[in-house]
Amino acid sequence: MKKISFLLVFIFVNFNAVSQTKKLDTLHHQKNIDFNYKALIIPASLIGYGALSLYNDKLTTLDTSLRNSINSDNEKTFPLDEGTQSLAFLSVYGLNLFGVKGKNNFKDRSIVLATAYLIMGSSVTVLKKATHRQRPNQTGYTSFPSGHTATAFMGAEFLYQEYKDVSPWYGVSGYFIAAGTGYLRMYNNKHWFSDVIAAAGIGILSTKIAYWVQPLFKELFSKKESSTTTAVIPYYNKKEVGLSMSMSF
Repeated sequence: MKKISFLLVFIFVNFNAVSQTKKLDTLHHQKNIDFNYKALIIPASLIGYGALSLYNDKLTTLDTSLRNSINSDNEKTFPLDEGTQSLAFLSVYGLNLFGVKGKNNFKDRSIVLATAYLIMGSSVTVLKKATHRQRPNQTGYTSFPSGHTATAFMGAEFLYQEYKDVSPWYGVSGYFIAAGTGYLRMYNNKHWFSDVIAAAGIGILSTKIAYWVQPLFKELFSKKESSTTTAVIPYYNKKEVGLSMSMSF
């Protein structure tokens, strides 16, 4: 069923791409980086808390206490987090498919998403290798930060940015799903509380950075826009969910 659902998403996304090829690029007229330092406060605080937990005994004790309260060696796990991590950013394409127009057209939002995914994914990978933190279920040393949670919050911020002018409730729903994904990572004994908190900050910040730097990419490719095609394809390999992106000029 998972393979079928992702195949359907692929069909819907490509249908949407064809239907919007004649639209003007929605980021074309934005030439300067719209940086807002205040937007760094929340994600930086979340990341800072997670980083501090690696060296602070009180926060480590809190991680253990919360793990014991939430998990308590549950015999049953709920692998819903494998799907919910991607639900928010896929919802952007789903809403557009059913006529709810967001901030950007298909190509522009796809480039933003791919940029955010690249920033988030590389950051998570580097930190996992650098911190070498053991998972609470002792299955490996890739606990910090939570990749699933980072993906979910990246998608939540993406959904918020695209639809905040339509209705704030889209963003609220995205963050609710992301928070649920983080909780499930703890409930399933895959991550500590601080892993999830730091991942939330990384996910949010990755999307914000992607929107800030996007005008630079638009300027670089503005002379070739008429011959540029973009395809964003979700993938699932029984272990991971992600995006692959291809561009031709």
